[in-house]
Amino acid sequence: MADPVSLATRGSDFARLANKITEAGLLDRRPVYYAVRGALVAAAYAGGWALFAWVGDSWLQMLVAAVLAVVFTQVGFIAHDLGHRQVFRSRRTSDIVGLLVGNLGIGLGWGWWNTKHNKHHANPNHEDHDPDVSPAVIVWSEDQVANSRGLPRFLAKRQAFWFFPLLTLEAWHLHVASVKALLKPGSRHRRTEAVLLLTHFALYFGAVFAVLPFGKALLFLIVHQGVFGVYLGCSFAPNHKGMPVLTAADKLDFLRKQVLTSRNVKGGFVTDIALGQLNYQIEHHLFPNMPAPNLRKAQPIVQRYCEEIGVSYLETGLFNSYGQALRHLHEVGAALR
Repeated sequence: MADPVSLATRGSDFARLANKITEAGLLDRRPVYYAVRGALVAAAYAGGWALFAWVGDSWLQMLVAAVLAVVFTQVGFIAHDLGHRQVFRSRRTSDIVGLLVGNLGIGLGWGWWNTKHNKHHANPNHEDHDPDVSPAVIVWSEDQVANSRGLPRFLAKRQAFWFFPLLTLEAWHLHVASVKALLKPGSRHRRTEAVLLLTHFALYFGAVFAVLPFGKALLFLIVHQGVFGVYLGCSFAPNHKGMPVLTAADKLDFLRKQVLTSRNVKGGFVTDIALGQLNYQIEHHLFPNMPAPNLRKAQPIVQRYCEEIGVSYLETGLFNSYGQALRHLHEVGAALR
């Protein structure tokens, strides 16, 4: 993976790019944008639950469940931006709002998720350091396949076919992982997070079972959490899945490590909104604290610069990105078929 150019020489490549981005003002905060976006998402969140209460005991609630899943994911995107301090410069303010948005709003543990996500950003697609490619259920490399046992090994044979069905469980996984993290000492806001998570689940399950009879309530939960998980997975999967998986043998500087393991997804305004502007994944990984609306403006600068220094820059369509990810998963499991 590493090229013959020395790491010392390559280290200055990112500094030159960072100067271009800074001079363009693309790291400046966008308070008006986030105020408007936050207000719209908050209104959609409140409106979704108001619609749930108004519809009442009806099978139409399954549609409401899907709508609320979309809203929850949009709330998750805001939590993501807060975690990177794209919204506020202050860590304290980011933490306070993030705890309310993540733990209370959607039942996602703020501290656990930030720790996990920061590890991913530090070493994207590195099989030893990136928790997003750890061999939990899906395996991401041939070495992981060779060392797999039990369920991961069974699924690996046809894991490309299992990938999207497994995403229906992703939201539940995030909730469980959030709770398990709080059972271990060391969290900065352990008590606060625990209270907010407990409050979220008490209100969430309480509302669903108060309005709907038991059977419909269970189906509502299955639809809501299932769509929530699939939407989250479909938003994050195009970014790195199917890109090179790094090992200890790969010696890459910061710029190459981020660019070569990331993939951009082409699209217009609708794609940007649907994917929380994470479709500009290369720019986001290079400048994680860049406000989301500035990523589109940074994209041509970064792409042009990568062409100048001879670094491969991948940009493709949404469905093609899924195809690349699934083909990679299928090839990884070939040895077991």
